[in-house]
Amino acid sequence: MRDIRLQVMWNRLLSVVEEQARALVRTAFSTSAREAGDISAGVFDLEGRMLAQAVTGTPGHVNSMARSVVHFLREFPAETMKPGDHFITNDPWKGTGHLYDIVITSPAFHDGKLVALFSCTTHVVDIGGLGQSPDGRQVYHEGLFIPLLPLVRQGVWDESLLRMVRANVREAVQVEGDIHALVACNLIGERRLSAMMAEHGIADLDELGAHIIERSCAGMEAAIRALPQGSWEGHMRIDGYDAPIDLRARVTIAGDHVAVDYAGTSGASAYGINCPICYTEAYTAFGVKCIVAPTIPNNAGTLDAVRVTAPEGSIVNALHPAAVNARSTIGHMLPDVVYGALHQCIPGRVPAEGTSNLWNLKLGAGHGITGPTGQPFMVTTFHSGGAGARPRQDGLSATPFPSGVRNVPVEITETVAPVVIWTKELRAGSGGAGRQRGGLGQVMEVEHRHGAPFGIFATFERVHYPARGREGGEPGAAGRLSLADGTVLKGKGFQVIPAGGRLVVEMPGGGGYGPPEERDPAAVERDIEAGLVARPLMQLSDK
Repeated sequence: MRDIRLQVMWNRLLSVVEEQARALVRTAFSTSAREAGDISAGVFDLEGRMLAQAVTGTPGHVNSMARSVVHFLREFPAETMKPGDHFITNDPWKGTGHLYDIVITSPAFHDGKLVALFSCTTHVVDIGGLGQSPDGRQVYHEGLFIPLLPLVRQGVWDESLLRMVRANVREAVQVEGDIHALVACNLIGERRLSAMMAEHGIADLDELGAHIIERSCAGMEAAIRALPQGSWEGHMRIDGYDAPIDLRARVTIAGDHVAVDYAGTSGASAYGINCPICYTEAYTAFGVKCIVAPTIPNNAGTLDAVRVTAPEGSIVNALHPAAVNARSTIGHMLPDVVYGALHQCIPGRVPAEGTSNLWNLKLGAGHGITGPTGQPFMVTTFHSGGAGARPRQDGLSATPFPSGVRNVPVEITETVAPVVIWTKELRAGSGGAGRQRGGLGQVMEVEHRHGAPFGIFATFERVHYPARGREGGEPGAAGRLSLADGTVLKGKGFQVIPAGGRLVVEMPGGGGYGPPEERDPAAVERDIEAGLVARPLMQLSDK
């Protein structure tokens, strides 16, 4: 009976954090939260261990937030927290990896007693500095850095801090609105948790928390012990900013844990594509867990079973004050690097490489950005290329793995920014051929509504090194950024689309899986009829 009772409460706790996350999505101002779900939400015990996370959210936010709460507790010990307190940071090395993600952590009380902590994160539309570009050379170039600070003390907001935020961002209403939404999100979590505890007649989360962590840890360890034991290495070369980057991982399966060591990976970049270790840990743990134990809930008990190391000063363990704006450029590639190693020990269980890198359109205009006149704006609209083919299924098209964010509807982008999106369609033939075809990318064409110039803060990968196939599958198509007149743009860095010009974005496809000649002819015919691939030349000549 005890285990049944604890399981019921565990399920209820998962519902609590999901409602916490939904509150953030419903009240947020920016499209990254409202439309793309680029958020995280979770509940923690008084030692800072994550007990439950919302399904809504991204692994980079969730798993790095899971570590950030410990930093808050070191700065603001639990015994000093009062009802109505809320704490804030966007420290890339103590939060979620770059300045655009704001983390709020709040104490939760029940019957006057501190019982838990709630934390949440969202990606704000602007944080000042150079904008959403990887062109910065230090974190100081990239915008407003908020150290671990009190935001609200016993219900009283720090107006001086809010004034500081408003004075340093281009979209002050949206950013401040998102901060209020983050606080509201944690308040909802506290209320629902207190109601749950009252319903089940418990005064604290000690027993439930111990049960969650112990059961999750046991399940994760059992899954790891069932794997072949030993070490394997994965390697991937990607575009980088000014030079190619080599990502190397040695994956060791040893008893009750999986160790991933990034020794041999390229050193830190002079530009803002560097990745702090917290974000490296987040996506590495997610990648391992997707393959090893996908059905076990994500919490401190499972995260601790994945141990990540990387040389200090490498691009996956960049140190302050390295520029880190586009840290997802590196972080999102790490599951594919790990899968290259895991495929050697557990073949037939991991997918081919996908686009992985998000092809978000980060657009803006204004004085000093695109010219002295014109309507200023800043917008991020989330989009993605194709995912890698799976061992027994085709890859998903226009689907963001590993981030899991949603594509933003064009109607929303056209409502909040003065742009017109003339084309948004699947990119035929972009998925790598194979027994299972890689997922397709997209093609988008964008123009300023009033014919004015606008800029793109490009952070794109897979332009020079496309997603590789697996087990004989072919690579996906490389991505391409250009103007409608054929002018090719760079995959990274801020660039201006001239007045009257149209931006063309051709997103990469995922790699294929298995030899193409083994593909079911009926599947090939369906792809041709749907316009996803062209009819082979030999068939055309036969006709």
